[in-house]
Amino acid sequence: MPHSLAPLRIAATLAAGLAAAGPAAAELVISNWDGYMAPDAVDAFAAATGEAAEMVVHATNEEIMGKLIASGGQGYDVVFVSSPFAEVLNNLGLLEPVDAAKVPNLANLYPEAAALPHDPGNTFSVPYAWGTTGLCYRSDLVSPEPTSWNDLLHPAEAQVGKVTLLGTDRWLLAAGFLARGYSVNETDQAKLDEVEADLIEAKKTMLAFDDTTFYSKLVSGEATLVHAWDGWCNYGIAENPAIKFVIPSEGSDLWVDTMVVMKASQNKDGAFKFIDYILDAKNHAWAAENILYKVPNRPAMESLSPDMAATYPNMAMAPADLVALEQLRDVGEASRAYAKAVSAIKAAQ
Repeated sequence: MPHSLAPLRIAATLAAGLAAAGPAAAELVISNWDGYMAPDAVDAFAAATGEAAEMVVHATNEEIMGKLIASGGQGYDVVFVSSPFAEVLNNLGLLEPVDAAKVPNLANLYPEAAALPHDPGNTFSVPYAWGTTGLCYRSDLVSPEPTSWNDLLHPAEAQVGKVTLLGTDRWLLAAGFLARGYSVNETDQAKLDEVEADLIEAKKTMLAFDDTTFYSKLVSGEATLVHAWDGWCNYGIAENPAIKFVIPSEGSDLWVDTMVVMKASQNKDGAFKFIDYILDAKNHAWAAENILYKVPNRPAMESLSPDMAATYPNMAMAPADLVALEQLRDVGEASRAYAKAVSAIKAAQ
């Protein structure tokens, strides 16, 4: 899932005495989205393992992909990217195969998380968070309850001008594909043309394309029905319990954010050690508790307070139900057609 947040840089260093113990391994560079793991995670990892590390932040998948491809992965060790982008990096030969013997906490993953279509067996990526998209709405202002993607693309008169759609290529087009019963990874140009036309028409009824503040618009009442990632809908629910989340009857996508190790890493052992640290149940539970996204870690999820599922029902979605949705995949050359279609949609008057 993409994030659009301002860059942040946090450095973590070892105690002075550690350096005298012998030659230090190269300092790990970890690139992640801002706020996507505990603020003290890098410092705590360094203290626990003796591995010096620093974190750099990327705002979007596209931003870090540009840097990784341009540099051949040089300068990075562990990178957090969404699964279609992990596929691209692997196909380009930029990823180190996952050494399972160095990541014993892989055993904490749900079986479903070890059999994801983009990487069965977690051979080049390790899932960090997963979820879906759907309709996030004000139950006190929308009646009847929305049940279809078409409720978003063809809103009732009372919702016209109060609807937002995610603007990132894959999720914007997925709403149109799903409304027509197509695959979220559709590559047929004729079907893409149909969806482009549908979304240009839907734009006439919208308030905005919005990837970051849609839940705030729901809280204020400026919007009443929005296209949302499940975790971000939870941010709205935290402020107004009248906000609800529903997966439309036509289904939705499965998104997976992953951790990968760059082949160019100068400290692959340390990189795998960091991934193992994150997969520790207590550490991984932080993400679920604080960013309100589901994590594919059984003991981490089982450690959560029952109150969380009561407050945020989508947090209780079973892994089997989640993976029954179609995972977003790399669409290869069709990604250019996707970008062209989204540009046309956004430029349309």
